[in-house]
Amino acid sequence: MALSSSPILSPLHFNFNSNRKNLSCLSPNPLLFSIFTKPANTNRGCSTIIFSYKPTSGLTAEDKKVLLERYGFEHNEYIPEAKTKRRKELQRKGKGKEVVTEEEVKPPRTTHKLLQVLGGKAKRKKLLSPKGMDVRPMMEVVKGAAFDILQVVGGCPASLRPGRWLDLYSGTGSVGIEAISRGCSEVHFVEMDPWVISNVLRPNLEWTGFLDVSVIHPVRVESFLDQAERFVGSDGPFDYISVTPPYTQVDYGTLMAQISNSAIVGEDTFIVVEYPLRTDMLDSCGCLVKIKDRRFGRTHLAIYGPKWAQKKRKSEKTLQNTE
Repeated sequence: MALSSSPILSPLHFNFNSNRKNLSCLSPNPLLFSIFTKPANTNRGCSTIIFSYKPTSGLTAEDKKVLLERYGFEHNEYIPEAKTKRRKELQRKGKGKEVVTEEEVKPPRTTHKLLQVLGGKAKRKKLLSPKGMDVRPMMEVVKGAAFDILQVVGGCPASLRPGRWLDLYSGTGSVGIEAISRGCSEVHFVEMDPWVISNVLRPNLEWTGFLDVSVIHPVRVESFLDQAERFVGSDGPFDYISVTPPYTQVDYGTLMAQISNSAIVGEDTFIVVEYPLRTDMLDSCGCLVKIKDRRFGRTHLAIYGPKWAQKKRKSEKTLQNTE
């Protein structure tokens, strides 16, 4: 680069042939760059422009920018302040290094008492349930209809036949608690959420006085069904099974097939299934047949049971029609 041999007016100008000790008086910092001019006269020394990259060099950022552009240099590559601003702009646009942001703090989960036991020993006792849609308990109108049907087909309209109940996807435990209140001798609750177990399910069992006849399994339903033989033990299949899963998180065909092939189902088992609208449910579940299918708005209720219960229900309908 050819420059004029005359000195450039700059606070950092010095004569190259002058005493080199004068270099130390300019700046103790490392030199960013040097520009040497070709001398027009060999008797004259070279002119050199030197400035430090630190703000203490005496030049403002704007002066450095003008000086760099004068000699064809890109100021963004040499001025740290400009690089910092550019880096921040790239980060804001989603380029460059990722900016790590703190995760949003979720509000604490709370409970309220909106549910109640509908019949039996604990009738009208209020039950806890989580606020929000994390846990969706069975509607009381659906729960009442399910137990009324089970009591009728079981031959005892006033209460359930004594037996063991398995509450899958138990959540608040309202279905299993209703079963104990109406005559079941033991209920197994399957719930995977530790917070729901400690803050909702267990307090509900303690409040109703049914904790001693309850067994809580803190596992996923799929895992429970895979190990059903170990959980069932020597007691054999359950007499009643309730299935109330979160609608959007299960495949009902796969779930019902897994239930029907497991050791929890026997020839005299009754299965209560709550499922959403536009879901196809089979007319049978293993050795059991569908004895009832009712609709409650967008919710459906299917009840599977032994063939003798279906015949008994048909005979009762025939008697009612003749009367």
